[in-house]
Amino acid sequence: MVLGYRAVCQECDYETSNPLDFRCPCDSVLELVIEEPFRREKIAHHEMGMWRYVEAYPYLRGKDLVTLGEGWTPLVKFKEGVMFKLEFLNPTGSFKDRGASSLISAIRDEVLSREGFVAEDSSGNAGASIAAYSARAGIKARIYVPASASGSKVQQIEAYGAEIVKIEGNRQKLTETAMKEEEGKFYVGHVYHPAFRDGMRTLAYEIYEQLNWSAPDHIFLPVSAGTLLLGVIKGFKHLLSSGEINEMPKIVACQSEIVSPVYHKLRGTSYSPPETTRSIADALISTNPPLLDLMIKELRSSGDAEVVTENEILNAYRELALSGFYVEPSSAVAYAAYKKWSREGRLERHDRTVVILTGHGLKSPFLPNL
Repeated sequence: MVLGYRAVCQECDYETSNPLDFRCPCDSVLELVIEEPFRREKIAHHEMGMWRYVEAYPYLRGKDLVTLGEGWTPLVKFKEGVMFKLEFLNPTGSFKDRGASSLISAIRDEVLSREGFVAEDSSGNAGASIAAYSARAGIKARIYVPASASGSKVQQIEAYGAEIVKIEGNRQKLTETAMKEEEGKFYVGHVYHPAFRDGMRTLAYEIYEQLNWSAPDHIFLPVSAGTLLLGVIKGFKHLLSSGEINEMPKIVACQSEIVSPVYHKLRGTSYSPPETTRSIADALISTNPPLLDLMIKELRSSGDAEVVTENEILNAYRELALSGFYVEPSSAVAYAAYKKWSREGRLERHDRTVVILTGHGLKSPFLPNL
């Protein structure tokens, strides 16, 4: 077991110290417990990545880390009052590297000692990250993808040496197949595993430090499965409870109109997901995310949600590209939502806003006429 690792069920108070447990026996969500306050003086300033905050991760130490240099991504001023956090500059081209690094670091020794392999279900950024960090750790990885999956992200997964298994059926069938017990197989699905979400809180610490030890007023970020949203909220809550900040920033969960379960549940309005999802924001397609209830609980105390049209996403994508920021259309959802709030007068003149740009444009097959 990993020293200092402690995860608790959000429903029944079940507790585990085993990093291979990805959810509670009652089928509810596990959450890693943070017991120590955040302290600036404990930052490892010689580390120019997310692991400058390793002291905030008591279950990990330097010798345990599986890293490719992820984190400490630029926070760039775009124009007065708005900054971009360039998460698409992480090693595999997306924010998912933070979660993959913390997760694989936590489980590596257990998996290797049992001569096992890890299994993940994703044809996108999470699959690429898990494949890359497993390769770095010397662990075999098997990534389950839809039978129809193709393109640059699948090629990236294959390039890292992971085994790809194509599954016919819907997203639920894909996850169920990946979870099936098998000799030597350890499921590490990024949606469920608490150590993956826990890596995301480093984003909050970085933004806080890069803003000269202060929090922004608003953070706009794209939301699908919810790992980014929940991790960023957890990080800022940790800063708040540690006395580092006086109030939480408003964190805005951004979705497309086509796929918007978070937005509608937060507002109590009806939502019928499409049978076939066709959005240019093709990385944000979770119509019934397993962490939906947890996202709603956190947003009710710490944020809001917004939806944008396909045209708004396309226009935001074009504007970003023509300004030098080449991101996936799914990343442009957050900027489109920011533009909508700005246009509607929902931001104060002196507000400081951070928009998180999550995935690199080179990972997307989308090639609009700019």
